Amino acid sequence: MTADALRVLVVDDDRGARLLHGRYVDEAPGFALVGRVGTGLAAIEFAAHHDVDLVLLDMRLPDISGVEVLNRLRTHGLAHTDVLVISSSQDQVTVRQALAGRVIGYLVKPFTQERLHDRLAAYRADRAARNDERERDRPLAQGEIDRLLAPARAGGDVAPRTPAPASELPRGISEVTLRRVLAELDPIEPLTAAELAARSEISRATARRYLDHLVDAGRIDRAHRYGRRGRPEVLYRLAPGTAEA
Repeated sequence: MTADALRVLVVDDDRGARLLHGRYVDEAPGFALVGRVGTGLAAIEFAAHHDVDLVLLDMRLPDISGVEVLNRLRTHGLAHTDVLVISSSQDQVTVRQALAGRVIGYLVKPFTQERLHDRLAAYRADRAARNDERERDRPLAQGEIDRLLAPARAGGDVAPRTPAPASELPRGISEVTLRRVLAELDPIEPLTAAELAARSEISRATARRYLDHLVDAGRIDRAHRYGRRGRPEVLYRLAPGTAEA
């Protein structure tokens, strides 16, 4: 396991599924399988005593439900552990309860290795973008401020930054997630940021960040829909002639 590999726990009551999905994870670039368990209580115990970045969680478990596992992870100081649901359950109650638990995605079984790898790659890119945002918002220590001021104190001007090539994406915008967002947008049917977030399986804050980038780039149009009450809804659709890639 490399130092920057994201650690994954597979939770499924079916032994065959645990072995298969564990192999899928181990063969995904940038990820490492750290455990496989078959019950909800075992999942909570494992996450509490090991470093786990992501849990692949089945909703149907023999002791407690996947929804209860989600709740306990959030209330036991493990909110930093992300969860990707892997389940054959497609009923609205289960899906809505899982999404309310702030999962990073909901993947319906059975699925292929390629499909899981696509989800994992998108998650890794989005996680890196979130970390970049937190780093930008971090207060600077005195020593860091002094180093930034060092060129001016030496009597010279701070060298201007070389403009990034036009082909490069802004910081906090990943190509993988951008493709997912564009794939869900349509030139005819508009979407709200909340609807796009649900379809793309990203947070609303992330959806708004990508939508703002696309509006600034002229790739999507923004409009408002006024209802009888409350604030107007902001709607987004692909600009004419915009490609998904």
